[in-house]
Amino acid sequence: MKNTLNFKSALSLGLILVMLPGLALAEAVAVPDLTNHGAGLAALVVFVIAYSLVIGEETIHLQKSKPVIVAAGIIWVLVAATYASLGDTHTAEVALQHDLLEFTELFLFLLAAMTYINTMEERGIFDVLRAWLVTRGFSLRKIFWITGGIAFLLSPIADNLTTALLMATVVIAVGGQNHRFVGLACINIVVAANAGGAFSPFGDITTLMVWQAGLVQFQEFFALFLPSVVNWLVTGALLSLGVKNGQPEDVRDEAILQHGALVVVGLFIVTIAMAVASHNMLHLPPVIGMMTGLGLLKLFGYYLQRRDQKAYARSEIVAGSALGIEASRTGGHAENKQFYNIYNNLKRAEWDTLMFFYGVILCVGGLGAFGYLALGSEIMYTGLGATTANIIVGFASAIVDNIPVMFAVLEMNPDMSHGQWLLVTLTAGVGGSMLSIGSAAGVAVMGQARGIYTFFTHLKWSWAIVLGYFASIWVHFLVNAEAFTRPVG
Repeated sequence: MKNTLNFKSALSLGLILVMLPGLALAEAVAVPDLTNHGAGLAALVVFVIAYSLVIGEETIHLQKSKPVIVAAGIIWVLVAATYASLGDTHTAEVALQHDLLEFTELFLFLLAAMTYINTMEERGIFDVLRAWLVTRGFSLRKIFWITGGIAFLLSPIADNLTTALLMATVVIAVGGQNHRFVGLACINIVVAANAGGAFSPFGDITTLMVWQAGLVQFQEFFALFLPSVVNWLVTGALLSLGVKNGQPEDVRDEAILQHGALVVVGLFIVTIAMAVASHNMLHLPPVIGMMTGLGLLKLFGYYLQRRDQKAYARSEIVAGSALGIEASRTGGHAENKQFYNIYNNLKRAEWDTLMFFYGVILCVGGLGAFGYLALGSEIMYTGLGATTANIIVGFASAIVDNIPVMFAVLEMNPDMSHGQWLLVTLTAGVGGSMLSIGSAAGVAVMGQARGIYTFFTHLKWSWAIVLGYFASIWVHFLVNAEAFTRPVG
C-alpha cells in the first residue's frame, strides 16, 4: 500500500500544478473556470506550501498529515466564500460531501485491513516466515530471488509496505556486512512489492481507489499479472548480475505462532471474500464486507481475551503463591494484568497516513472546485492522448507520490477504454519504483536499511527499473490488446 512519504525533489511542485487539478463534483454540477480567480490562485499557493512541508517531512520532523489537514480547511473556506460571492450557496456543500464520502470509504477499508495486518504481526505470522527464511542456509543469490518472489506474491494480500519491511529484515539479517548484496536485494524487494501490488485491489492504495470507483472489477485486475511479473523479472534479472553467489554467515533465529494465528489468517481471507462479494454481487461498497470482517476479528479477539483471563486465573490457583496474595491486595489480578485486547492492534494503525489521505483528498477536491480539473484534463488527456498521459502518470508517481496523482486522474475521469484504465493502474503502481522516494515501500526500506539502501544506491539502478517499466507496458499492450477496444463497464 503507498501510505508513507519522504522528501521529494523540487520538481514535484511543478508537476503538482498540472497533475493534481482536482475533483468532479458529485452530481455533475458544471464547475466554473476560476483558475485565474484570486481565491483559486490563493488555494493553489496554500496547497503548494502544505505539500512542500510534506516533502520535507524527514528534515523538519513534521508529520505529513498536519499541513494538509490545515490546508484542506483553508481551501474549502476559499471555495465556499468564492461560490457564495457568485450567488451559489449549494455547490460547495455538495462537492465537500462527495469528498467526505470518498474519504470515509477509503478510511474504513484501510482501517480494517491495517488492523488485520497488525493482528497477524502480533500473532507471530511474519516473525515465523522471517525466521524460516534466515535459517535455511540459502545462497545469497537464492535469497535475492526468494525474497523478491515472496515480496511479489505477498504484497497483493498484505500490501506493498508491510511486505517490503518484512523482506528487508530478512536480507539485512542474512547479508550482514555485505552492503552491496543488501542494497541490491532491497531494490529488488521494493520493485517486486510494488509490481505485486499493481495486480490486486489490496496491493496498493491506488488499485483500491480504482476498484472502489468501479472502473476495474476485482477479477479484472489479474489481467495485469503478466505485465507486473515482467516488470519485476526484467529489473530483477539485471540487478542479479551484481549479486555474487556466495554463502551468508550462519544466522540463528526462532519464532513461534501465537494461539489463534492461523484463525486470523482465515478470517482475513473470509473478509476479503466478503468485500469482493459485496461489491460484485450485491453492488455495495466493498467497505461493507471489510467492516463486517473487522467485526468478526473483534469477536475472535474477545475469545482470545477471555482465554487469556482464564489461563491466568488457572495458573494463579495452581501456584497458590504470593502472586495471588499481591493481586488481592491491589484489587484483583484481572484489573492489573494486561490481557489480549484487539483495540491495541486497532490503535497501531497508521493514523498519520489515514489523516494524510483526508487532507489530500479534500485539498485536491477544493482545487477541483476552482476548475483545475478541466485544465489538467485538457493538458494531459486531450492534448497528449491517453497512452502518453498514462505513461507520464508513472513517472509523476515516482516523483510526487501515486496517491494524489491517481486520485486526480480518477476525478478527472477522462473518457478512456478499459485497457487504458488498466494501463494507468499499472503505471501508477509500478512507476514509483523508479526512485527510492517514489513509493511507501522504498521510503520504509530506506529507514530499515539506513545508510545501506539509500536514494543514490537505488538511483544507480534506476535505468534497469525504467527498462522493466517500459517492458511491462509493452506486455500489457500485447496480452491485453482486446481491452483497448472495450469501453469501461
